[in-house]
Amino acid sequence: MDLARWIHANASFSPGKAALRYEGRDISYAALARRIDAQAQALTTAGIQPGDRVAFLGLNNPEALGLLFACARLGAIFAPLNWRLAPPEHQAALADCAPRLLVAEPAFAAGIDGVRAGLPPMRFLSPGAAAGWESYDAFLAAGADHTAAHADARDHPVLISYTSGSTGHPKGVVLTQGALFYNAVNSTHMHDLASTDRVLTTLPLFHVGGLNILTLPALHAGATVTLHPKFDPGATLEAIERERITLTVLVPAQIDALAAHPRWSDADLGSLRMITTGSQIVPPRDYARMHARGVPLVSVYGSTETAPIATYVRAAEARRKAGSAGQPALHCECRVVDEAGREVAAGVSGEIVVRGPNVMAGYWGNREATAAALRNGWFHSGDVGHFDDEGWLVVDGRIKDMIISGGENVYPAEIENVLGESDAIAEVAVVGRPDERWGEAVVAVVVPKAGRRPTERDVLALLEGRVARYKHPREVIFVEVLPRTALGKVQRAEVREIAVRRTGKGVTA
Repeated sequence: MDLARWIHANASFSPGKAALRYEGRDISYAALARRIDAQAQALTTAGIQPGDRVAFLGLNNPEALGLLFACARLGAIFAPLNWRLAPPEHQAALADCAPRLLVAEPAFAAGIDGVRAGLPPMRFLSPGAAAGWESYDAFLAAGADHTAAHADARDHPVLISYTSGSTGHPKGVVLTQGALFYNAVNSTHMHDLASTDRVLTTLPLFHVGGLNILTLPALHAGATVTLHPKFDPGATLEAIERERITLTVLVPAQIDALAAHPRWSDADLGSLRMITTGSQIVPPRDYARMHARGVPLVSVYGSTETAPIATYVRAAEARRKAGSAGQPALHCECRVVDEAGREVAAGVSGEIVVRGPNVMAGYWGNREATAAALRNGWFHSGDVGHFDDEGWLVVDGRIKDMIISGGENVYPAEIENVLGESDAIAEVAVVGRPDERWGEAVVAVVVPKAGRRPTERDVLALLEGRVARYKHPREVIFVEVLPRTALGKVQRAEVREIAVRRTGKGVTA
């Protein structure tokens, strides 16, 4: 059975119910099912076979979701591209997955035109009238008289999702239809997801956070998804009020943007059952902000490679376990292991490893990276964490982000969480900089809040008595903004470059 069956089954039960709300119009489950049929027929007419790739470049829109389900029906593979990347980066992804065709919104067609010479053969389709591009509407019309087969495709790859690139060159993560199904089941348990829910999606669909934490699970459950092309804090608050949204996913950078919006203090958030957050270690201030408004803020832990739901906190424990990454998902196992792969005791930090039917099949065309990440059935995340005495996971940071200063291990998140509580600091990233004496020196790169001018001494004073002296930064660098990925993750490699370029006299221990 393919994933498109989700939509057709819900169309049978509730044909007139809104599956998607987009730019002021409702698309019913019956209409979405018909659209998926038309897309599958057009792909069949174009010669798309099981295993072929179909790429999409554009903002969030119903057409992208329809193409994913149409690919699932045929056993093909959908490859959404990060629209925030530069054309040479799009070229690299397209060269990597070599799609049979690319569907691009008109706003991105010109960028692709500039790198076409370096691309493998493919058809270029656009809903607009971009010169040199085939009409996407004509493409759909050409398939009107054809029949699309249903592949027996549960174990077939259906999605290539490129990692954010925060730790190096992006890799194409291959997820099967079965992985997305079990991820949807995990999400249903996490959120108590029901057909009566109203979900708001503002995160980009090119990332599993936007696509898989709530959007696809909601369509599996027969719920209604309000889909925004991209995140806007004012539009988000308005949609929550107008649509009476019950569930949404917001990463910390979005929560910060909402809290800074003039409407934040009086916005009606009463319809929200919970907000899910993740993609990085969540600052304590974000839990405080949401809980003060009466909305449970819960963490989900995972990665592109785990589809992404691996562990989570449920709404009933949101306040008691704020800051925890939760317990292993309903259909997932999670362990913390040492360098030899041995499971460690509660309270002891090690690498987080994950096993379950939601885990990726591998990295597209990269056997070496796949073998390094998938060992003995377990996905090695590269994240450091520990279980508390109740068996709840706490994420400490990334293995490669760990700083070794004077022979002692320093996890940036511990320092960042303390500094993030300051009302003078908007953002902070802690990194290690090569140092002849200490091996690595701890450096804090700080973005002050508007109108505030904290000094280095002010920042270091925040850590006194709360963090061991050897963990204190030896220099504080002030910047206007931190470099981030499309999902708001701090790009630590670039922050390290800032720390190296702007070396000062430092702080003596």
